[in-house]
Amino acid sequence: MNKIIFYEDRNFQGRSYETGNDCPELSSYLSRCNSCRVESGCFMVYDRSNFIGNQFFVRRGDYSDCTQMGLSDSIRSCRTIPQHRGPFRMRIYERENFGGMMYEMTDDCESMRDRYCMSDMRSCHVMDGHWLLYEQPHYRGRMMYLRPGEYRSFRDMGHGFRFSSIRRIMDPCN
Repeated sequence: MNKIIFYEDRNFQGRSYETGNDCPELSSYLSRCNSCRVESGCFMVYDRSNFIGNQFFVRRGDYSDCTQMGLSDSIRSCRTIPQHRGPFRMRIYERENFGGMMYEMTDDCESMRDRYCMSDMRSCHVMDGHWLLYEQPHYRGRMMYLRPGEYRSFRDMGHGFRFSSIRRIMDPCN
């Protein structure tokens, strides 16, 4: 069972809202959200409604200030990340619409430039598992969550930055 508690103010103060499901619009429950506590499961939290904008991966623990997570002024939506047991597989492409060089991944990659001599990734197809793409090598910087599906253009999804490292979201998230 997934469970996250959102608080209006930093340091778990003010009114709160608890959920275990996707929530595309937290302002329906709180006027703002500046901290959260994950009691079980894994979530992506977003600084814009409807699962867009800057994202941050949270698992069991306390997050006392959303600005320290790299989010702007408030958490506005959240998405649960389901548990995945089994293989991880993703194809990454140098260009949009699955063009250019293609590599198949089954494990984490600290630096796409070092491993694949690939300076840019513009599209991908996630066949199995849940993945996090990071702006900088060694799993740092802004991130983007990918679940199984086809991603034809990261630019069209509102992500103007390049991805430099990729990590699988492994179980358990508790």
